[in-house]
Amino acid sequence: MGRFDGVLLASDFDNTLIYTEEALRSGVPVPPLSEENREALEWFMAEGGRFAIATGRALAAFMKYADKVPMNTPGVVCNGAALYDFAKGEYLEMAMLDGSVRERGQAVLEKFPSAAVEAYHIDNVIHAVHPNAITRQHEHLTKVAVEEKPSLPEVPLPLGKLLFEDNHAVLEEIKAFLTEQGWSGDYELIFSGQSLLELTAKGANKGGMVRRLAARLGIPMDHVYCVGDEANDIPMLTVAAEGFAPANCVPAVRACGATIVADARESALADVIRRLGEKYPG
Repeated sequence: MGRFDGVLLASDFDNTLIYTEEALRSGVPVPPLSEENREALEWFMAEGGRFAIATGRALAAFMKYADKVPMNTPGVVCNGAALYDFAKGEYLEMAMLDGSVRERGQAVLEKFPSAAVEAYHIDNVIHAVHPNAITRQHEHLTKVAVEEKPSLPEVPLPLGKLLFEDNHAVLEEIKAFLTEQGWSGDYELIFSGQSLLELTAKGANKGGMVRRLAARLGIPMDHVYCVGDEANDIPMLTVAAEGFAPANCVPAVRACGATIVADARESALADVIRRLGEKYPG
């Protein structure tokens, strides 16, 4: 029996497990997982803990890194739209967008011509309409080239997520436009960065999918812990027994009551696992 038997830890990837902001902004390579984080995760799992990734990335955008991250459970991808078993290479659960989202998203692009959108197809393909500089930065970060389409209605279904890309002020206007049209209640709309606005099916967020993962593993929520730095992490931080956030997190995450740990550049996950070791002394 290990000290972490019956404990689930779910962590965001970008700017939480690995600090990727500099790679996004300046084009430098994505740094590797720190040895301190790796050793902490391996110890956590050796002591019976279950570790899962909970990322906003599409599966295609995370697969380049999957074999570099120690994990022993299925992971949350597409910001909560899907649960994927990396060991078996298959989706376990999906919450797809309906077909009307393409026409609605196209209306956004026509009203806001500077905006780009990435459309995450479940078959490991990322399509893009009106790609802009932010799209190109995102391609560098994810190491996945988008497949361009002239319009959203020409993107094939099924889709797990739309990702609007523009400066933050325009994205706020896009969010307001979706609300004015009466469409926002049909979706989860949440920022995953200053220049990224995520749209997933109603109820499809990291918190909901972490709950489903815990249920699959037979782990009660009072032994589930989550770590994240951005607004799209708040749904899982607030359903966890305790939510943790690296010191580089956005103000909204601090305001949600998350426990602040070391900066992601200083091995935040290792700090979280040290604290869990104090909770579960064995």
